[in-house]
Order: sequence, then structure tokens, then C-alpha cells
Amino acid sequence: MRLRNIPGAEEVINNCQDVIQNPEQYKGNWKEVFDNQNPIFIEIGMGKGQFLMKMAELNPKINYIGIEKYTSVMLRAVQKLNELEVTNLKLICMDAEEIMNVFGMEEINNIYLNFSDPWPKDRHAKRRLTSKEFLDRYDKVLHKGGKIEFKTDNRNLFEFSLEEIKQSSWKLEAYTFDLHNDEILNFGNIMTEYEEKFSSEGNPIHKLIAYR
Repeated sequence: MRLRNIPGAEEVINNCQDVIQNPEQYKGNWKEVFDNQNPIFIEIGMGKGQFLMKMAELNPKINYIGIEKYTSVMLRAVQKLNELEVTNLKLICMDAEEIMNVFGMEEINNIYLNFSDPWPKDRHAKRRLTSKEFLDRYDKVLHKGGKIEFKTDNRNLFEFSLEEIKQSSWKLEAYTFDLHNDEILNFGNIMTEYEEKFSSEGNPIHKLIAYR
């Protein structure tokens, strides 16, 4: 799906002090950006930012970084962020393929993947954020003991993700095909915009947690 270009979006994004420009310069030194030693959690494909902003409000002792590729989507997140008073959340507009150029070895403590693009055609499988190619990237930047938490409503993508993890050096800690009816995994669950929409339509939400 082609996203609509919004005139002026880049200017608004570039003028937001919480959007990090040229993030490669901070590789290995992201704790200096936040000016503390708190753990760093990232969300890849953060969309309009509802999930990550709520997490930042609830957990002031954790630093969060939201990554989004499209300026038209990032604009909505910036507009929301400008209304909040949080100091532990930064945003980056970039392609997720570049994460190894932006983060140092074991610099990240947790990775969230929420309702990622399913890239349904087989020839695009390596672009899926839970593909072997991306799992290898996460393996470099994620701290030992760190985890990936993935949510989706797309059954085919979820089954693909389970298989990719089983064939990799990663291990499944837990998974469910019906998150909202899983008492354990749904405890403390923060919903994204897509999650609210899809679940209200009666679609089950799938979730997995994986570690190295």
C-alpha cells in the first residue's frame, strides 16, 4: 500500500527536538543521548506511536526509541509526542535494515515488533521484520538476556515467524494465537492503534516472545 505524502511532514519532523537526525553518529553511545544509564527498548515500525508513548509514560526508568520508515506516519507520532511531557522517548525516521549502522553491539535491551508489514509475496520474505535476515541483525544489537516481543493479527505472518525462530539460534519463551484471551501473556498488555482496530473487529491477536 502506497502511503500518501503529506506536504510539510519532513519539515515538522526535522524541527522536533525528540527526532534524532543522523542517528549513525550515536552508535554505541545512545545512553549519552538520554543522559542516563537506563536500559534502552526500541520499537521497529512504531506507526503513530500510541504503544511506545504509553510505555514511556508508564516506565520512566526505561529509555525508548521509536523507529518508523515513513514520514507520513512519523508525522502523526511527532504531533502526539509534542503534547506529552516525557523525557525518555526519542524517534528515528529510518529503514529498519539500517539498525546495525545505528546501534552498537548489545546496546539494546528489548525490541518490540507490533503489527509489522506482512510482505505477503514469497519473494519479499526477507523484508519481513521476523525473517532470518532481521533476526540476525537483532542478534548483533540486542543485549544478552534481551528479548523480542512480536504482535500481529496476520496468521500467516505469525506462523512464518514461529518457523523462522525455530530454525535460528533464537528460542521461544512463550507464544499465543489469542493474546486477549491468554491470562498470562495479556497481563499488562498495551494496545497499539492497529490492535484496537483489529480486535474490535473480532480478529484474534497473536503474540510471541523470543530470546537468544
